[in-house]
Amino acid sequence: MSVHNPPRLAILAAIGLLRDEPLAISTLEFLPTELYPPLFMAAIFGQHRETLKAMVPAWPFARLPLGSLMQKPHQGTLQAVLEGLDVLLAQKVHPRRGKLRVLDLRNTGQDFWNMWSGGKGHMPSSSLLVPVAEDMSRKRHPLTPLEVYIELCLTKKPLEKFLTYLFRWVEQRKASIHLCCKKMKIISMSKENMKTVLRMVKLDCVQMIKLSFTQKLSTLAQFAPLLGQMSNVQCLILSRIRGSAVEEQDHQDLLQLTSQILQLRNLRDLRMEAPFFLEGRLDQMLRCLKTPLDNISITNCLLTESDLTHLSWCPKICQLKGLNLSGVTLTDFNPKLLQVLLEKVAGTLEELDLNLCGITDVHLLGFLPALSCCSQLRVLTMCGNLISMAVLESVLRHTDRLPDLNIELYPAPRESYSSLGVLHRERFAQIKAKLRVILTYLERPRKIWVSPSPCPYCGDDMCGHLSPNT
Repeated sequence: MSVHNPPRLAILAAIGLLRDEPLAISTLEFLPTELYPPLFMAAIFGQHRETLKAMVPAWPFARLPLGSLMQKPHQGTLQAVLEGLDVLLAQKVHPRRGKLRVLDLRNTGQDFWNMWSGGKGHMPSSSLLVPVAEDMSRKRHPLTPLEVYIELCLTKKPLEKFLTYLFRWVEQRKASIHLCCKKMKIISMSKENMKTVLRMVKLDCVQMIKLSFTQKLSTLAQFAPLLGQMSNVQCLILSRIRGSAVEEQDHQDLLQLTSQILQLRNLRDLRMEAPFFLEGRLDQMLRCLKTPLDNISITNCLLTESDLTHLSWCPKICQLKGLNLSGVTLTDFNPKLLQVLLEKVAGTLEELDLNLCGITDVHLLGFLPALSCCSQLRVLTMCGNLISMAVLESVLRHTDRLPDLNIELYPAPRESYSSLGVLHRERFAQIKAKLRVILTYLERPRKIWVSPSPCPYCGDDMCGHLSPNT
């Protein structure tokens, strides 16, 4: 069959072949490579488990993206595929035709299947048609471990039957199966259950992990030794972990955490949401960084002036592309601290988020010269701060020299409010009209959002974008 035939004809041929399942299984050895994906899809949707089991050892591609074929996890399908893997694992050397090394249970690989189903205008490409090149040296040696990829979100709820079955299967075959998880979320899971699950995962495969414990910082400290084994983590997210900056036990727990972060030599993205345990101790977290960060986010918490000083002078933030301090009150801080920080990252910073930081005219005018030097800046958000119309106009003029700046979110100027802090809609409309005029005199076309709400996409009828032509 020509690879240029319409893919849907292959699907129809596969469905016809499955009408006689024993015959379909007996022809697998002689089946053209391009018919394998259509036949596998037809076997999935028709629940032909014996065909699935037989196809897995003969699969002529290195990866089988099973997850994207299942709208929701299906234990029967998984069981048939794992039984096929058992057949493959029982073989001492690579089979003559089968090339399978990776079973992917994530929601990935849609392009592979769309190509064979004729969806989204896909046609078979040579890169996906050609099986993995055969390595003759490996045919004479035992099989290397198979990799099974999943994404995990662990909570207090009992594990789904799908995962329970998979974990039990993996545990019985540890020597020949590597369970890999690149993205992992752990939300309020007990220490015992967490360790039970994670001992089956190849921890050095994890690249992104989000930890959201509603318990105390001590829970995170108990998890820390496992975190230290995730040596290839690039993104670490700590979300809403309770703790106090004054309690001695929390201090010890923080030391336990930072001692393990020292092992994360590939960390590029550090996000901490409501890390109250860091107040006055941010330097402890910054000292454990081994490589320059691309992004740092510290939001919705209290920091001291010394914390911001340590951040400004931290050698690992000199290459930042993203800085998010939303919800960190900077009102009483020396305005020069933000200036020093922005000067440090002016050559690389692409996104700056200062929403709800208590920034006033004095602060903004203090760091505006440094802000106007951030030559790579693409996104600037400052909603929820109290600044005047005059200062907002100054910001627009100073940032007009930034060629890549295309997403700008500003607060409604304080002249938009009454003396009681209530938004005056007529005044706000007049201010928006004045801002449109200002935009017409700037050197390049711009669209900005000006809103009394912290979020310009909240649906508020007073929230919208401005440009010279609107």
